[in-house]
Amino acid sequence: MIAQLIPGMKDLKINGKIDSKSEKRSVNTRYGKTFVCDVLLKDESGKVELTLWGDQAGLVKEGDNVEIHGAYTTEWQGITKLNIPKSGEIKKV
Repeated sequence: MIAQLIPGMKDLKINGKIDSKSEKRSVNTRYGKTFVCDVLLKDESGKVELTLWGDQAGLVKEGDNVEIHGAYTTEWQGITKLNIPKSGEIKKV
């Protein structure tokens, strides 16, 4: 459940609904040019910010129910964030 997420958690399986999604934007990283977008993922317990990179940024839209595998949490400016590594997965359900 989203309300139970704390920074430093790893290999998470999370189900939720995309509550909002920013526009996909192009960014330059040390690995080259890619796309990124920010989404707000919610379930019955709460909401968490999730950043989607590369191909993942175009996979979902607002209102989609999703399942995320292999995610981990970090903290940025006192806020717990959800992240999906390259080995992780997000899919519509």
